[in-house]
Amino acid sequence: MSCLSKFTKSIICVCIGAFFFISCESEKPDANRFKQGVFEIPAGDGYSKTIITRKDSLQIEEYEKIISISTDSTITEKRVKRIDTLYIKWKSNFFYSLKMKSPKKQLDKDAIYVQVTKVTDSSYDFSAKVGFSKFKTDGTLYKVK
Repeated sequence: MSCLSKFTKSIICVCIGAFFFISCESEKPDANRFKQGVFEIPAGDGYSKTIITRKDSLQIEEYEKIISISTDSTITEKRVKRIDTLYIKWKSNFFYSLKMKSPKKQLDKDAIYVQVTKVTDSSYDFSAKVGFSKFKTDGTLYKVK
């Protein structure tokens, strides 16, 4: 009888342990919450902070472009506010493509392919590639609202 009670206690302990393991397991990453809303990509080397608004199949990007103006004796920099509108097409929660709505240069006609590589509660890391070129960049996008 005592052997049975030890076995029963072991089974109960295993069941309780499994329950705690399952209930404490972290939520699986889900990039779905990043499909709509307002986001920010912080300024980095060579580019300014970008504010992104996503609604339906559109992504609107607001940023400052730095333009160098040279005269005979000086070179000055001017910041110009830019707004780009892109079509966004989600292939899955972790992969999407962007296409400029009104491309101004040849390079703007190529799609941008974005792979979400890591998801947290308020951000995700991504790797982006322009068309079939060798240009690739990594970054982090933060959800603002």
